[in-house]
Amino acid sequence: MKNSEIIELSTEELAAKLGEEKQTLTKLKFAHAVSAIENPSRITKVRKDIARLTTELTKRKAEAATAKN
Repeated sequence: MKNSEIIELSTEELAAKLGEEKQTLTKLKFAHAVSAIENPSRITKVRKDIARLTTELTKRKAEAATAKN
């Protein structure tokens, strides 16, 4: 997922997507622990997507807090 795609999402969609990605990461880690998965670099990609989503959510929360004051 690209940053441009992430920015276009609403805050609620970001939170939902973050939850989905965390579940995906858990499933990938479990599958990789049981037997080697076909594309282990996918774990890294999902982790980076989670970081991007979390960063955007944090940024929006900070902007909202600044706008309030």
